[in-house]
Formats: sequence, structure tokens, C-alpha cells
Amino acid sequence: MLRREIPHEAREGRVLYLSRSRLAPAESASDGNASTPLHPWQPWTQDMQPLCYWDEEPVALQLAASPGEGWIDGRQWMGELPTHWYSLLSTALQVGAWLENHRFCGRCGAEATKLTTEFAMHCHACGHRNYPRISPCIITLVTSGEAMLLARSPRFPPGRYSTLAGFIEPGESAEEAVHREIFEEVGVHVSQLRYYHSQAWPFPHSLMLGFFAEATTRRIRIDGVEISDAAWFSPRQLPTLPPTYSISRELIETHLKRWR
Repeated sequence: MLRREIPHEAREGRVLYLSRSRLAPAESASDGNASTPLHPWQPWTQDMQPLCYWDEEPVALQLAASPGEGWIDGRQWMGELPTHWYSLLSTALQVGAWLENHRFCGRCGAEATKLTTEFAMHCHACGHRNYPRISPCIITLVTSGEAMLLARSPRFPPGRYSTLAGFIEPGESAEEAVHREIFEEVGVHVSQLRYYHSQAWPFPHSLMLGFFAEATTRRIRIDGVEISDAAWFSPRQLPTLPPTYSISRELIETHLKRWR
């Protein structure tokens, strides 16, 4: 569905309208209901960012200073649209965050110029060039036999529990980050790390590296800052889980299939 090639020579095509992680809905031609964030074929303006090809049609991104009435959060779009839309939406959200946050050079402060053939902002004053930021994170399902260690962030909706996650620090391997983050957040030691797969997480610019890990200790000691609660859950008694499009939910469902 998505072809990762910038249509820099195109002058018209489909358009996504974005502001602060919210996308404008396009109206369905048949019933007038908002069913997609991808707007019909139209001429492109100079301030639009050519993005990719979707079903072999060129797509551009248009940033707005503030979301309009009825614009829908990216997480909601991902929860409502078929899973194959994830690659398009995550690309748009991450490129949009980069465009918003890197209009000026991080080295000298001069206004940066957007290049056409790649996602890059170039500073003609000092020569510095920056690209979309991607922050690597680990996300891990800690298990003890069939039991899963799930935790709550203070930012989660009421009742939701998820897997443990955190940013990889400078000079740290992904495996070292797994051990450190789990111990810092819940005080548990782990072993038998198994890499699962990765997922772009555009809130706003992360790359999640998924792992399974087996606990060698079960006593929980939460940090009280990033984690407000954590507990061991049986496959037969589960809390509210993360949305189905998330790698966190994939890790949980993969473990559940093993024990069902």
C-alpha cells in the first residue's frame, strides 16, 4: 500500500492535513461521514510536504497552525482504520512532528531550508543538516510462566495496564536498556531476553524494539513516578489492555496464544 519514495516532482495528488497529531477527516462521497484522513486528488501548494505514494498515488502533507473543528487524534484514527493504514499515518505523524520542531537550525539558530529530494532541513548559515528524529525505545513483556507483569502509567486511561517500556540511553545497548528499565520501574530482575520485532511509534517519534523476558524475581517495587501500579496477571484474569494496533498488545496476545 505505501511506497517509501518522496514524490518530489509531483504537483498534485492526495493530501493529509495535520496539526499537533490531529488529522482532518475527509468526507465520504457517498454518505458524508468522516471515514478517512486522506483527502481527494488536488493541486499542491508550495508549503505542502511531498510524503510518499499510497496505492501508487502521490501523497503530500499539509501542516496547519492549529487543528480545525472535528479534526481527529492520530491514535483514534489508528484505532478505527484497518491495520494497513498504520504505515501511512505513522509516517505522516513523524514527518509532521519533525517539520514543526526543526524549522530553525539547532546549531546556530538560523532559519533552515527544507530540501526536496529527502526529508532533510539544511542550514545555509553554518552547513548543518538535520533529519527526522527517531528515538529508539525498548518495550518488554515480562513473564513468569503464564503470568504477565503489566503496569500502569499515570497518563493511562483508568483501568489500563501495559507492558514496560523506556528510552535507550546514550552508549547503551537495547538489551542493557531492557534490564535497566525493568529494574528501575518495577524492581524486577529478568533473563532469557528474546527479541520480537519493532514498530514505529509516532507519538511523537519513537521506534519501539519489542522483547520478551522471563522474570528471575517476582517481588514488585514500583518507582512511583513513571509507574503508578504494577501487578502479575493471569491469562484468565486480565485488566484493560492497550489498543490492538500497538506492539504492546501484540506482545501480550502472542504470549496469550502460547497458554490458551
